[in-house]
Amino acid sequence: MSTWYPPGLSGLLQELETFGEHNDATVQDRASRMLNITPDTGVFLSVLVRSMAARRVLEIGTSNGYSTVWLASAAAAVGGRVTTLDVDARKTQLAAHNLERAGLSGVVELRTEDAGALLARGNSEHWDLIFLDADRKPYATWWPDLWRGLRPNGLLVVDNALSHAAEMEPLIERIRQEPRATHVLAPVGKGELMVLKSSPEGTH
Repeated sequence: MSTWYPPGLSGLLQELETFGEHNDATVQDRASRMLNITPDTGVFLSVLVRSMAARRVLEIGTSNGYSTVWLASAAAAVGGRVTTLDVDARKTQLAAHNLERAGLSGVVELRTEDAGALLARGNSEHWDLIFLDADRKPYATWWPDLWRGLRPNGLLVVDNALSHAAEMEPLIERIRQEPRATHVLAPVGKGELMVLKSSPEGTH
């Protein structure tokens, strides 16, 4: 089955796919790899953003902006915006260039920043959707602020839930302890862990 691409973006996205695959196959340093999501994960995220009409989207792990293009295209279609951050300034610059080429710079706020710091000072119940695709070691530590930042009926999506299942266990254990969290593993791409934040009892 061929991949669906947002109108006008198929050429750029396929170019970025090829670049990412070639780069990651030839570069030894992990920090210099793009580690992009798969194309079907891009479609999956696009469907989620559009179906939820997610207007406030947070991405943690920008890389070169491949996944950001998918998220931003979908957010733009519903009048939304994406805030995306990465700790690597070089990757932020790559993402800025690719988002400009995609015509999506106007709906994306790019930050070079530690995610833990942004989450800790963020507003409660602010984000409609959070996409988490970064270094997995601090995920469980970030959990309280990730959860606090999600709005009721908001969605957390975490990449690599199948490809790096053992590294995800500390986060999943924290999720299991939250009574308002419903989580499910979607076998898309490298595995997408989806966590829904239910509304408080008696509210809608």
